[in-house]
Amino acid sequence: MVETGKTKNIGLRGIKVADTRISDVDGEHGILIYRGYPIEELAEHSTFEETTYLLLHDRMPNEEQFADFKKRLAEARELPSFVLDSVRKLPTSAPPMDVLQASIPLLGMADPELQDESREANISKAIRLIARIPMIGAGWDRIRNGHDPLPADETLSHAGNFLWLLKGAYPDPEIAHDLDTALILHADHSFNASTFACRAVVSTRAHMYAGVAAGVGALSGSLHGGANAQVMKMLDELERSGEKDVPRWVQKQLDNHAKIMGMGHAVYKTTDPRAKFLKNMCFRLGNKLGQEHWCRLSTVIEETAVAEFAKRGKTTIKPNVDFYSAPVYHMMGFPGDLMTPLFAVSRIAGWASHIIEEKFGDAHGEKPALYRPSSEYSGHYCGNEACTYRPIELRK
Repeated sequence: MVETGKTKNIGLRGIKVADTRISDVDGEHGILIYRGYPIEELAEHSTFEETTYLLLHDRMPNEEQFADFKKRLAEARELPSFVLDSVRKLPTSAPPMDVLQASIPLLGMADPELQDESREANISKAIRLIARIPMIGAGWDRIRNGHDPLPADETLSHAGNFLWLLKGAYPDPEIAHDLDTALILHADHSFNASTFACRAVVSTRAHMYAGVAAGVGALSGSLHGGANAQVMKMLDELERSGEKDVPRWVQKQLDNHAKIMGMGHAVYKTTDPRAKFLKNMCFRLGNKLGQEHWCRLSTVIEETAVAEFAKRGKTTIKPNVDFYSAPVYHMMGFPGDLMTPLFAVSRIAGWASHIIEEKFGDAHGEKPALYRPSSEYSGHYCGNEACTYRPIELRK
């Protein structure tokens, strides 16, 4: 039996629940690897499509395999007509993440291999989900703004196609490349909350779409994928208010025990390695688009917050992936409430890979058992006056 008081109410931090070959996070040293490859190498040299193949197959593709994989992804983009018909009936005020979560089961109902639990069928389902989640996210944004969704362009990359779907204009190649890099950085992160949600659901032998719907729900929370939207809200409010003394604002926030959104991480005790890429990207985009003020504002908040946290003995609190992804996505033209769906556009690659690993195990065929953690009951006990059953007419 687990010793009480030692492991409860800590969000399973430090508790190893399963083996995985997909990704590893070294929080002490700020290291993230996908299938053995450092995130730095993938961000500098790979593409989202190639990284997705790596995550799904546990190896890099050769030229023939990669060409076939990209072809399958491009051909899977078209949405079943009834999915868009259903989405059109939703209130335009519906949050995009709720629309995305509601759409996942619809996509499942349209999948001809829904109940086929072979590995190859699950790879095919993963490809359809990876291809179609951008179609849902961008399509909903156009619908709620009074426009028709656009058809996919098979000549564009995954990132380029998403920008096309959203804006109806062919994307700037540099911005499309930056988005591609951002998708790589967000593609997986070991047993984070949404990935664990996916794995917990499919450990019951539920199908992939059920697991992904759970992952989308977990990602929507402000402590997980929703954090980037909260960072942008913070930056926008500071910009609109005309705050002249941002360092003093940071100090007041910390004095009042308020959060600085985008600072700190559940695992990293040093700078999030993904944040370094996104900070450089932020300044490059800011210079290109004449929006350097977002970069300057973010940097002042970062430097002041890190210094203030250090004074208060919290030297491990540094920027996480959300801190600079928010201004990056804003400059790319994404509204705040589409930033978390954009996270899902990337993370579906990791979710699907973990779901397949959960279903089929690692290279040795070993896989986790049905997840069933225990808890420590702290409510009333039988015999207590408060839980003696009485007929309703005798209750006060």
